[in-house]
Amino acid sequence: MDNSPVRITAEETLSENWYLLKKYSFDLRRRDGSWQAQTREVYDRGNGATILLYNREQRTVLLIRQFRMPTFVNDYHGYLIEAAAGLLDNASPEERIRLEAEEETGYRVGHVEKIYAAFMSPGSVTE
Repeated sequence: MDNSPVRITAEETLSENWYLLKKYSFDLRRRDGSWQAQTREVYDRGNGATILLYNREQRTVLLIRQFRMPTFVNDYHGYLIEAAAGLLDNASPEERIRLEAEEETGYRVGHVEKIYAAFMSPGSVTE
């Protein structure tokens, strides 16, 4: 017997242009035990990693400035201040973050320690 609170009833690929956008229809078990039909679009970009670089001598963190088109089309100037990050693209999180830190900041990373896992926008994005 399946005790999963979710039963996927349909899956449709909407786009494969940049990454994968799918539409899922599913039944969700509510707290009272009843089932509710729902539909959601999910954007699968793969997983990523980010690093917050800390300079012990200066007691500061190192952030970068990057242009982000989605923020621009949302009536913002498009430039965000953020931590170095990148999609894994078949690399381990530690490998990827070392490469991204050097590429985006010019610094080589010594010790890397995973602190926690997070989702950037869990209502619609898998990353």
